[in-house]
Amino acid sequence: MKIAYLGLFAACCMLADTRSDALHRVNSAEDVLHEIMHTPDKGIPHDLMERAYCVGIVPSLKRAGFIVGAKYGKGIVTCRTRDGWSAPSTVIIEGGNIGLQIGVGETDVVFTVMDQMGENRLMKDKFTIGADAAAMAGPVGRDGQAQTDVLMRAEILSWSRSRGIFAGVSLDGASLRADNDDNEALYGRRVTQQEVLHGHVPPPEFAARLYNELRRYAPSVRTGG
Repeated sequence: MKIAYLGLFAACCMLADTRSDALHRVNSAEDVLHEIMHTPDKGIPHDLMERAYCVGIVPSLKRAGFIVGAKYGKGIVTCRTRDGWSAPSTVIIEGGNIGLQIGVGETDVVFTVMDQMGENRLMKDKFTIGADAAAMAGPVGRDGQAQTDVLMRAEILSWSRSRGIFAGVSLDGASLRADNDDNEALYGRRVTQQEVLHGHVPPPEFAARLYNELRRYAPSVRTGG
């Protein structure tokens, strides 16, 4: 009996730690978006944020390698629903490369999903950016009109910030999948990414700061085609 209680206690502690980490990730995502969008004369173009179906943020994605860099990180994704932005779903991004690089480091990554087909990819258990979904490095300049071909050709646009430098970056070759364990810790039950992003999980109070920041640049009602 004593062993059973100890096992239950350990499991509860692990769940609490997982939830704490996931909550920290949601808050970090808001910080990253705020800092990037407040970069003078740069940031993500506002018209792209207004058109986006979903927004993903991966704080402190870890990268390492020589010429070809591996990467691994955890972040969040939220999509527009009829009632506003969905509850955030925690995701894992791994593999692929970010340009030519030597050594190790951490990079903040933001990506926007620009059409219904790209949003449908997110509902899968796992998909590869570039192979399963057309992706491009996003243009920079918060007040500039985005290039027409960007909107026509890309399902996913992405940007990175490393050592204070913000730029569009390609995520070709990276895989994206839901972090089901972290989502379970956040919402108290096993949920699918589709449930979360389609609005079947109520928007949580712990994401209030994230929603406030999103609404500054990406109102709940999507604009454009």
